Amino acid sequence: MNELLRIENLHVAVDGKELLHGIDLVLPRGEVHVIMGTNGAGKSTLLHSIMGNPAYEVTAGKIYFEGEDITEEAVDERAKRGLFLSFQTPLAVPGVTVENFLRTAKVAVSGEQQRLFPFKRRVQQEMKELQLDGAYADRYLNDGFSGGERKKHEILQMRVLEPKLAMLDETDSGLDVDAVRVVSQAVADFHNENNSLLIITHHNLILQHLQPDAVHILMDGRVIHSGGADLLDAVEAHGFEHFRK
Repeated sequence: MNELLRIENLHVAVDGKELLHGIDLVLPRGEVHVIMGTNGAGKSTLLHSIMGNPAYEVTAGKIYFEGEDITEEAVDERAKRGLFLSFQTPLAVPGVTVENFLRTAKVAVSGEQQRLFPFKRRVQQEMKELQLDGAYADRYLNDGFSGGERKKHEILQMRVLEPKLAMLDETDSGLDVDAVRVVSQAVADFHNENNSLLIITHHNLILQHLQPDAVHILMDGRVIHSGGADLLDAVEAHGFEHFRK
């Protein structure tokens, strides 16, 4: 097994209140893992902790990426390693255009300069695939964007930055059926044997184009059950409480 991410006995607190109580998780390279659970179970907390959000304090446990301990690393260092997090509620950044944001982020993450016109063409092609108006590249980041457009832009970032680990926090929430189909296909096209996906979702729509290798049920800050893709149907049929030990 080519291990990409390992989490050992992870405890996380926010403002002194512990929200995660000993999470263990292994994500091999090339796999798709899904995290499901009730509201407030700690799903977003887990992803923010992996990404290194300083608001989430790791009080015990370790996070390893490609075999190296990144528990104390800053967010930008983790991004340079190849970690990416799409936000459940993407923020607007007035004064910074979509294209400038993407180009600056790509330079920072890759450490390589991006030639202006080839990069423009790349962004336009990716926007076309996501059914985003190419004119949005010159608009301020998420400023005046609809909820669906913001979610699509998160996937645009992922495809341009090409992370080794993409963590998607309810990317399908608030999207209509057609938008979910477009986003799901874009994520599926991105995924390959060299990267991994960690997806939070309450629904199965985004997984219609992705075959999960593992599903983890998170409740009360703990992983209470893990299994294969068939666990999705079991959750649909019985709900989360059925799996509480």
